[in-house]
Amino acid sequence: MDLNPVRRSSMTLYSDPRDHYSHRVRMVLAEKDVFVDIVDVNPSRLPQKLIDANPYNTVPTLVDRDLVLYNAAVVVEYLDERFPHPPLLPVYPVARAQSRLLMHRIEKDWSGNLDVLMRGKGGARVLDRAHRALRESVVAVAPAFAERPYFLSDEFTLVDCCVAPILWRLQYVNVDLPERLTRPIGRYMQKVFARRSFRRSLTEIEVEMRE
Repeated sequence: MDLNPVRRSSMTLYSDPRDHYSHRVRMVLAEKDVFVDIVDVNPSRLPQKLIDANPYNTVPTLVDRDLVLYNAAVVVEYLDERFPHPPLLPVYPVARAQSRLLMHRIEKDWSGNLDVLMRGKGGARVLDRAHRALRESVVAVAPAFAERPYFLSDEFTLVDCCVAPILWRLQYVNVDLPERLTRPIGRYMQKVFARRSFRRSLTEIEVEMRE
């Protein structure tokens, strides 16, 4: 996938088309309208160029000329600094720190459990535990979706780029939410999923997750 099939870029993103970490990087690239070559890869059959570039053999991996970055959190903050418009982190240090803390909490409370469910391995007990933990964690923060236009912010930020790919996959991994929470989270999802950048960031596999 190429965010712009006409104009070529010095940047290459190795991306798993079903992975929420790769998805968040694609969201940032689309939000900033950055020209980049996106190489969809199967994690079980990585291309040799990626293996040579990244000692951990993971995706997403961003190659920007001689610079190679891996770990989604590192990649998205680099992109936000390298392409400062529109900014996706607050200007003031306290607010920036709060955004980073929110992203850390998402990693701890949501991402790992979603990873287990997406893999679908580990046995019924492991899957049930991950399913319950993810559902309870989303339910616990559900009121926050009603407080501000975006997730605890008046502006679209990197935090939303972490949250949205996870919410997009809840239906796919059969995580249903109580009806009383559907309205605030539903409004948030409708708003974010309708963004041009979000639509552009989706792969065919991701589109099929909600069909």
